Amino acid sequence: MTESVAPSDSSRTLELQVPEMDCPSCATKVRNSVGRLAGIDGIDPRVTSGRLVVEYDPTRTDEASIRERVRAAGYAVEDAAAELTLSVPEMDCPSCATKVENALADLEDVGEVETRPATGRVTVATGEGADTGTVVEAIESAGYEATPIGDGDDVIADPAAVWRSRRAVGTGIGAVLVAVGMGLEFALPALDPALGTIAGRTYAGSHLLFIAAVVVAGTPILRNGYYSARNRSLDIEFLMSVGIVASVAAHHPFEGAILAVLFSVAALLERFSMDRARDSLRELMDLSPDTATVRREDGSEETVPADELAIGDRVVVRPGEKIPADGTVREGSSAVDQSPITGESVPEDKEPGEEVYAGTILESGYLEVDVESEADESTIARIVRMVEDAEREQTEREQFIDRFASVYTPIVVVLAAAAAILPPLAFGASWSYWFLVGLTLLVISCPCALVISTPVSVVSGITSAAKNGVLIKGGRHLEAVGESDVLAVDKTGTLTTGELSVTDVIPLEGASEDEILRRAGATERRSEHPIGQAIVGYAEESGVEPDDHDVSAFEALTGKGVRADVDGTTHYVGKPDLFERLADLEHTHATTDGGLSLESMGYEPEPQCDREACLDVLNEVVPELQAEGKTVVIVGTEDGPIGVVAVADRVRPEAEWTVSRLQEQGVRVVMLTGDNEGTARAIAAEVGIEEYHAELLPDEKLELIRNLESEHGENRVAMVGDGINDAPALATAEVGIAMGAAGTDTALETADVALMGDDLTRLPYLYELSGKANGVIRQNVWSSLAVKAVLAAGAPFGIVTVIHAVVIGDMGMSLGVTGNAMRLAGVEPETPDADELAG
Repeated sequence: MTESVAPSDSSRTLELQVPEMDCPSCATKVRNSVGRLAGIDGIDPRVTSGRLVVEYDPTRTDEASIRERVRAAGYAVEDAAAELTLSVPEMDCPSCATKVENALADLEDVGEVETRPATGRVTVATGEGADTGTVVEAIESAGYEATPIGDGDDVIADPAAVWRSRRAVGTGIGAVLVAVGMGLEFALPALDPALGTIAGRTYAGSHLLFIAAVVVAGTPILRNGYYSARNRSLDIEFLMSVGIVASVAAHHPFEGAILAVLFSVAALLERFSMDRARDSLRELMDLSPDTATVRREDGSEETVPADELAIGDRVVVRPGEKIPADGTVREGSSAVDQSPITGESVPEDKEPGEEVYAGTILESGYLEVDVESEADESTIARIVRMVEDAEREQTEREQFIDRFASVYTPIVVVLAAAAAILPPLAFGASWSYWFLVGLTLLVISCPCALVISTPVSVVSGITSAAKNGVLIKGGRHLEAVGESDVLAVDKTGTLTTGELSVTDVIPLEGASEDEILRRAGATERRSEHPIGQAIVGYAEESGVEPDDHDVSAFEALTGKGVRADVDGTTHYVGKPDLFERLADLEHTHATTDGGLSLESMGYEPEPQCDREACLDVLNEVVPELQAEGKTVVIVGTEDGPIGVVAVADRVRPEAEWTVSRLQEQGVRVVMLTGDNEGTARAIAAEVGIEEYHAELLPDEKLELIRNLESEHGENRVAMVGDGINDAPALATAEVGIAMGAAGTDTALETADVALMGDDLTRLPYLYELSGKANGVIRQNVWSSLAVKAVLAAGAPFGIVTVIHAVVIGDMGMSLGVTGNAMRLAGVEPETPDADELAG
């Protein structure tokens, strides 16, 4: 029970782990001890989870005092580091991230720092004594605004907001000043007044305009350059600051102004394009509705924030509304658009007892749903969290590029300084000319476009996949799928539906299909065997009503089938072996020569079967069906068989199309199954797989994955399965892909890639997306390197100027790699039409 008073406007919430607080009396002691402090607004000891939630007024008490009162009650507070996540929208490049990391490095009680410039977020592991305000101040000391996530209205900035910022206004004014100054100096020099001579150099009015442009447009650059120097970060802001100051000091105000304005424009454009990339994550976050309609016990309805829903609440959802939480339908029926979760475009009909997900949309009808998960634990919330976390682990390419950049930048900076100083000193060359060459090389030295080329592509690819029902758990998995040329596919639950269904009904002795289904369904009605349930279900789907018959004397014949009296006639439904043995009997009683009899089989004597009919069934129809991997069931009476029913785990309609598309993409598809050889051969032939391995135990599947990997050397093997019974093999494969992970905690947590719906057509899409992502990353990396090399080669000859370096080398390439990466958002899954599925 929570004990509270009216909280103050500045009330804060502190959550502590108190593992030993595991009973009501423990909770009472802790509550009484903490309650003695002034400024406590609420105390909620949660015994089942060992957590203590305290609301307090920070002006009257603090975290340390609360912890001390918990210890005074005799309970230890777990010192495990907490995790603080902040939104830092202006941190949009690796050099920005380095400054933030350096600013946080010396803080006490701060552990691991993870910066994610692709989404503008910083995650900090904080100890007991860490304070959120201290962390925010440290980040601000690096020149960036920071907001703890949860305290702001929107953690991802609106892309258009960048053009309304103070920096955008200053850049615009600076551009106007530069334009007027250029007009006076180059177009209308007669109107450019001479203001005087300083150190032998004459200054005109245009020069003052250039200096003013440096002050207006360059102040943010100089401020960030100062923070960079203070945090020992050799980044673009520091280099540009050096270039701007050096230009003005060396009597080149025009170059300094151009550098300030163009670099500010580049920074604004880069921020805008990065916010657009981040926008794809915002779309995921916006899937969940903000409010929900709750039906109270008295029948009234109340609109509440969706994040305040509690487990057990009943919410009402009407046509066109989004379902606000994961739960189970209790009343009503409706078609639900589940594409936000599963990526499947066809709405799914939902009835009472079926599961629904937050963020999915009611097409029609009316539903009442019992909430079964809190807002931050819903399927869509976990997807968003996992997409964000996917950036934490750098890919091999990112790690290599970071190492390359750490060497590349200092080398080019040294070359820039040498170019500016050595030719004039050694050869008496023009100081002015070589200063501009050095300044150009200084701009070229920043590897911004090169370093962001991989992460922005990874973020674009992962968020695009998530919107299409494919959850990729990290950039290295996105890369690895496209690099794998072998895909091991589990049969049951992957290529097949995993549920038995009737595939063939073959009448004998003049009976009709409906008659066979009616008799078989009535006989199997009381059976709990999956085959019997499949026959009953198929009969009902076919419009046959097994309940219309009078059924009695039901008996399960263990290992053989079932027997029951249907409308007074004894019927058998069972394996061919049952009728084969019956057909071999010459009498209904024990033979006098000691031969096989019904009594010896454990059955009551029955009249002799028609031998010829039985042999026809056993020798012709049954072997053909079994060769197709089907389980054969004979339906008959005391007089003999009247029909054959074949049951099988039905192949998914899209399986053949999927295998064909994968093979067209150059993927070698291998089927793995624990089923028998005949069934495996039949399924493989039906879907077009040439290589299969049957009768495999879980450890044998694992060993086969290893063999495939060793067989292909450096090539990688991916595996797709249901995420649970194939866990060892999925974990061993380079990339484990789980089918139908929506609502399945195990698959969501353990798989490298999760297909949220049971839709095999997402596999070709996954390979296409991964292949294009790898291609985009290679294009970005090599084009960045090539452009830098060309610009650096042209600088000493005067072909490349500061303007070229900023517009092409920095602004142009940053926009280019970001725009190229955004192309991944346009990769859409291909959906086969009815003819392709039928074929």
